[in-house]
Amino acid sequence: MKYTSVSCLLFFYLNILIPSCLAYNVVSFGARGDGRTDSTSAFLRAWSSACHSTSQPNVYIPRGTYLVRTLNLNGPCKRQIEFRIDGTLVAPVDYNAIGNSEFWIMFYKVSGLNVYGGTINAKGHGYWSCRKGGGTCPQGARSIQFMWCNNVLLKGLTSLDSQRVHIGIGYSSNVRVENVKITAPSGSPNTDGIHVQNSRGITIYGSIIKTGDDCISIGPASANMLIEKVGCGPGHGISIGSLGHSLNEDGVTNITVANSVFTKTQNGVRIKSWARPSGGFAKNLMFKNLVMRNVGNPIFIDQNYCPHNVCPRQSSGVKVSDVTFKNVKGTSSTQAAMKFDCSPSNPCTGIKLHDIKLTYNDRLRRPAFAYCKNARGSHAGKVFPKSCI
Repeated sequence: MKYTSVSCLLFFYLNILIPSCLAYNVVSFGARGDGRTDSTSAFLRAWSSACHSTSQPNVYIPRGTYLVRTLNLNGPCKRQIEFRIDGTLVAPVDYNAIGNSEFWIMFYKVSGLNVYGGTINAKGHGYWSCRKGGGTCPQGARSIQFMWCNNVLLKGLTSLDSQRVHIGIGYSSNVRVENVKITAPSGSPNTDGIHVQNSRGITIYGSIIKTGDDCISIGPASANMLIEKVGCGPGHGISIGSLGHSLNEDGVTNITVANSVFTKTQNGVRIKSWARPSGGFAKNLMFKNLVMRNVGNPIFIDQNYCPHNVCPRQSSGVKVSDVTFKNVKGTSSTQAAMKFDCSPSNPCTGIKLHDIKLTYNDRLRRPAFAYCKNARGSHAGKVFPKSCI
């Protein structure tokens, strides 16, 4: 049930000496790539064997379509482990099969993990229809989740039609997401592309995200994060928040979004906090070298987020400070191309605008404008629309 894999043989040809390198092929454990046979148990057996291996293990999913229900891929493992997908993983058509599990594919407490290639398809259409129809629906599953994982590479994965979030990262560190493709219809509810929370040292690079909610959302207790060369849209943009939902909440710091393109998204780059008391914060944030193509609210700080009017006559306790927007250019589908709607009790401070050029994509040729409320900072270079800071 195990054999030396091609990737393991590569070490030999490169004259890199490792004690032993073994691949655990899910087919050898009983999986069938016919798209109909339930292969969940085979995947779990392959994972367990690899995780307990004292050699360099590789879980291998060859070409084919594999039907799997919830996969809890638990660590810690004895060695660094590779999970290579050359085929396609599909969820059952009945959305309840994974919808009550919160996660479809979960890596838990795995350190030194490389996940490569392949496609996962959660077949979320039935679940979305249930949500939109107001029926009694399960909570819905994230397609792939990394929880309490360290030193992770996720590369080359395609995620289709998640029930909810496509890729989740929580309580993890040193995670790199590279060259992933995420796709769901623009009307699919709560299908964030990548959601990060309670994590540090996260890089998202060279990826295309087309979905029904935030392309990338960053929750509380996230720090030291780089997002670069991302194509976003359709979707709701890249969002820090929502923050401040609870009174005692860790903040967000040292986030950079760079060299990315937004196309017909509901928002561009956004900082969002609830209009209620909180000890949270968002600071040391950099948004630079961004292109907006007919984007609503290209630059947006919203500290009055309050869906369903559950926080009337309150103000956000989240402190937003030291935020730079540099070389952001393109077209806005809203006349307010820059909007800084900050908290009256905790005004935004240290907002810096540098070389901004955003025009309103309007048939009547009305000019774009900037809106400021309780926002303090500075501007440099050419800023259009005219800065209100």
